[in-house]
Parts: sequence; structure tokens; C-alpha cells
Amino acid sequence: MNIPAVVMFLIFVAVTLVITRWAASRVRSASDFYTAGGGITGTQNGLAIAGDYMSAASFLGISGLVFASGFDGLIYSVGWLVGWPIVLFLIAERLRNLGRYTFADVVAYRLEAGPIRTLSAIGTLTVVAFYLIAQMVGAGKLIELLFGLPYLYAVIAVGALMVTYVATGGMVATTWVQIIKACLLLGGATFMAVMVLANFGFSPNAMFRAATDIHPDGLAILSPGKLVSDPISAISLGLALMFGTAGLPHILMRFFTVKDAKAARKSVFYATGLIGYFYILTFIIGFGAITLLMSDPAYFRAGADGTFDPLATMIGGTNMAAVHLSHAIGGSLFLGFISAVAFATILAVVAGLTLAGASAISHDLYASIFAKGRSTEATEVRISRISAVVIGIVAIFLGYVFENQNVAFMVGLAFAIAASCNFPVLLMSIVWSGTTTRGAVVGGFLGLVSAVTMVLLSPAVWVNTFGFPKALFPYDSPALFSMTIAFLGIYIVSKLDGSARAAKERAAFEDQFIRSETGIGIGAASSH
Repeated sequence: MNIPAVVMFLIFVAVTLVITRWAASRVRSASDFYTAGGGITGTQNGLAIAGDYMSAASFLGISGLVFASGFDGLIYSVGWLVGWPIVLFLIAERLRNLGRYTFADVVAYRLEAGPIRTLSAIGTLTVVAFYLIAQMVGAGKLIELLFGLPYLYAVIAVGALMVTYVATGGMVATTWVQIIKACLLLGGATFMAVMVLANFGFSPNAMFRAATDIHPDGLAILSPGKLVSDPISAISLGLALMFGTAGLPHILMRFFTVKDAKAARKSVFYATGLIGYFYILTFIIGFGAITLLMSDPAYFRAGADGTFDPLATMIGGTNMAAVHLSHAIGGSLFLGFISAVAFATILAVVAGLTLAGASAISHDLYASIFAKGRSTEATEVRISRISAVVIGIVAIFLGYVFENQNVAFMVGLAFAIAASCNFPVLLMSIVWSGTTTRGAVVGGFLGLVSAVTMVLLSPAVWVNTFGFPKALFPYDSPALFSMTIAFLGIYIVSKLDGSARAAKERAAFEDQFIRSETGIGIGAASSH
């Protein structure tokens, strides 16, 4: 057990628990629990969004992918970053002007609430489940490495802490944990990148030359094609990463925590800059891990013949490349800091995810559909807290089952599902007057079912996880196909919908458009 690392780790956990206790005293209503009462500033929200988005997949997963595959690891960071202009120009302002707690509020503004909220809740919970797998795997591996605990116990410990943050402190606690974590992560990653480059006289070219000399694949790591080898896979993955961002429920929720559309735009502006800077750092960290770790047997398990394979036998797997690099450049103390920051990264993201999932159950399903708007705020918050516990238990189970998957890849699957269900429904309801409830529900479910089915039948899950000899769907990312199915489903079914309800929904678009663009009527009673 690494004592300095464990001490710094425990200090962070203690500080965040104090924040959670403070936040709990400020939760007096459903608005406080779900959206921090709308009292978060644009700058604070930008930091919190960055903290929410810079997940275990970003820090551990991308650096691990660059360590293993080189240049191709950038496809994830570039794809995730390009999604933010889409959020800025298409989603953020309209979302803040139309919604209250969840993105389902926006879609249900003029469409029938029951079917829409059911679809949105199912889509949200599916995305949350896939996203949580990546965070739980990353956290479990990290605790296993730090404390020497069995992986299962490590995952259970993470799940328990996650539930404590959400069920006790709600959005206030989640926001401040995300802000602190963003500052720590950016600071730690900057120091790591600077220390790596210092080894090469601050010359990236020298670092790349050293990496190609030592990596088993040599010069191939500076060329695309190792991770994604065919055009269809590349396009499909790129679509998932770009448009999935605009369908992530825990990110969309953050736009309801600010007071107006201007603050929402400001949030995205700051978040995009911070996230872009961070992804540059992960690329340097990944190549730094190649140059400083691959020749050191201390970070690998030796095979039966006494040799080691740097791509297959790293202690904790390649997801731990950044953590091992922190020890190589800063010793046990910096390892403790980076481990605590990595764990903070995971806790902040799983707290946001759990809150999004719990909100979908309590606000979209229970309060709006089962209780038909007759639920009290106290009951709604209590249901949300119970839901957080259930989601925590499910996350522990999924984290255990998918132990050996790369965390960046698993998040990529969550993005594919978000891009295939949540994003098409949200976008079409906002920008196309012809969208009807029937079209949105049919198209959304087609996108969701096709995406999940293709993911389950893909090589990554059907072969690598379930152990079947051959995949029934040839591509790991289904977005190119499932997004197309969803948009076509929404368009065709809406066009064919001649019901009286559909006519009213089309007529209500002008009112929705004016409010989405101007914010007029936000203070009035909601029409959905």
C-alpha cells in the first residue's frame, strides 16, 4: 500500500464529504435538489461542466489509448471537443429558455408529456448505465491499485460514496465537487505535461521520436488506422462523439442551474476552452507514458519467461498509464495527488450521472406520469434519493461485469446511444415544426433500440465481453446507422401523422419558437 497516496486520497474524500454536508443544509426544495435553485453563475457552471465532462474516460481512458495506439487515441478527444460548438449554437440557449429540471421538459413543451417523458427517462437511464460502466471500471482499478483491495470491494466502495453525494447533497454538492475536481485535474495534468516535455527539452518532436523508438509498433503510432481501421467505423464513431455530447442527460441538466440563457452560453464558452486545453494535455501524457514507462519493468507484470509485454501486462491495465506516469515523474507524493484527482474525476462524473438518472425516475416518470403532477416536492426528492441508491447498486454490478473494457471505449458507446435517441428527439422538437408526439416517440425508440442492439452484437461486446466467436454486427460504434434510423423515423412518422393532436402540436410550434429564442414567458406558469 502506498501510504502518501492513500493519505492524500482520504483527505480529498473527507473534504468532499464536508462539502456534501454543507450542501445538504441548502436543499429545501426540488429546485435546489435538481438545479441548485438556478443560483450557479456562468463561470462556475463552465467549470462544473468541464469537471463533469473531463471524466475517467478523458483522463485515464484517452491517455491509455494514446499509450497503446498512439495518434489514434486523439479521435476520442477531437470528437468529444467538436461536440461543444453543436451544444453552443443549437442546444444551450433554447434548452435554458424552455426547460426546468430535465431535457424532457423541453421536448414535452408542446408534445404530449406522458409518452415523451417515458421515452426520455428510458433513454436517459440507458445512457447513464453505459456511462457509469466506464467510471466504475476506472474507479475500481484505481482503488485496487492504491489500496491493494480486490476489484469488487473497490467498486462497492466507489458506489457507496457516489450515492452519499447525490442522495444527501443533490445538485449543490455535485456542482462544487465538480468545480474543485476541475481545478485539481487541470492543475495536475498541466504539471504532468510540463514535466514530460521537460525530459525532452520542451520539444514535442523529440518526445515523438523517443516514443517511436520504444513502442512495439514503432512509427505506426504516428499514423491513423491502428484503432479505427475502416472509413465506416471512423465516421460512425465521429458522429457518436460529436452529437452524443448534445444528448448527454447529465450535461444537459447543467444548463438549468444558471439564471438565464446568457449564462448558459457563457457556461459553454468557458467549458469548451477548458476541455480543449485538457485534451491537448492528455495527448502529451499518453506519449509521455510511452517514453517513460515502457522500458521500466516496475510498472508491468512479468510473464512466465520473465519478460513483459508493455501493451498487455501493465499493472492495473493501460487505463492506469497516467497514474503510473505520475509516480515516474513525481514519486509517491505526486502519485497520491493524481490518484486523488483521478478518483475525484470519477466521483464528480458519477454523481452527475446518478443525479440525471434519479431525476429521470423521480421527475419524468414518478411526478409527471404516475402521480400525474399531484406529487409534492418533498415526495419527489425522496423518490429521487431512493432512485440514487438503486442506480448505485446497478452501477456496482455493471462495473464488476465489464471490468476489462477500456473506459474511453465504453463512454464512446454511451455517446452513440445518446446521439441515437436523446439528440434526434431534442433537436427535431426544437427546430422542426412538423415534429409530432407519435413521430418523436417512434423515432426515438427506433434509435434507442437499434443502437443498444448493435452495441450488444458488436465485436467489443458480443466477442470480447460475452465470449462468442464472431460478432453479428461488424462495427463497434453504431451511430451512423442508428442516428439515421432515428431521424428518418421521426420525420416519416410525423409526416404521416394526421391526428387532431398532431395538428395542435404543429400549431403550438410558433409559441415554443418565440420562447426558445427570446426567453419570454419563463417566469409565467409552464405550459407543459
